[in-house]
Amino acid sequence: QMQLVESGGGLVQAGGSLRLSCAASGRTFSNFAMGWFRQAPGKERMFVAGVSWNGDSTYYANSVEGRFSVSRDNAKNTVYLQMNNLKPEDTAVYYCGALENQRWVRYGRFYDYWGQGTQVTVSS
Repeated sequence: QMQLVESGGGLVQAGGSLRLSCAASGRTFSNFAMGWFRQAPGKERMFVAGVSWNGDSTYYANSVEGRFSVSRDNAKNTVYLQMNNLKPEDTAVYYCGALENQRWVRYGRFYDYWGQGTQVTVSS
């Protein structure tokens, strides 16, 4: 089993920045691609960003391209999501997940493990 713990969420004004972290334990972190998803109230969980096992490949939803940046530090078993120029529509619970086959990084149903989520609220 892999445990994933997100942190770094909070309340920020529109135009501000936050950096989310997701610390992994229990399995060999570098064996997994990692992804960030978000779920707003009353909506489905949606893909935000993903990163390959070694960090060389990154993937983004169109809605965050150019504003968000995903990265990982395998020595620290941690994946990050840097969020800049935040908008009210970015308000959601953000989840990190781990999957063995990065081919499916955009699709939540292929993930093996999930964190508990962290709330991000962007005020206008």
